[in-house]
Amino acid sequence: MPDLPTGDGHICYISSALDSEGRAACLMQWGTITALLTPEATLTTARDLMTAATHAETDIAFIKAFRQGFKTDPDTIGLMLRDIRAGRPPLPGRAALRIEAVAGAETVQPYVHIARGSMKRALDPDRARQMALHWTEAAIAAQIDVRLRYALGEWGHLTPADTAHLFELMREVQR
Repeated sequence: MPDLPTGDGHICYISSALDSEGRAACLMQWGTITALLTPEATLTTARDLMTAATHAETDIAFIKAFRQGFKTDPDTIGLMLRDIRAGRPPLPGRAALRIEAVAGAETVQPYVHIARGSMKRALDPDRARQMALHWTEAAIAAQIDVRLRYALGEWGHLTPADTAHLFELMREVQR
């Protein structure tokens, strides 16, 4: 999967991998953080990134409409937005990142905050969607790669070491 610069000098990289039992997994590397994720957690993270991008844009549209159209004071807008956010149902599943939709009070711009451990970053909604696409691709690739590894092993012409070497070469080409 392509690297996704986070803008803080660190790269958030997600790729297909295997867990210790040979099951599909995704390897996330971001700064000093490395985590082996299930494809399900990876897809949940992608969904949450997309949802947060939409929520951030919707929140900004709401703020702008009430500021400009109804001349509502910022404190009232803040209270209404808090109630709207509280009414949003929680999404099922557990994401690999802490993800939050943010409406910049001063900039009146939408942001998606992501964090894990000591790493954190604010992304614009388009960058969050791009990141979600990479995470979705990694989860799908992990599931396909496990099947391909199995098929190559059953074929009988490649040893497990040959198969591992083939996948390493494919990863190098992706970067």
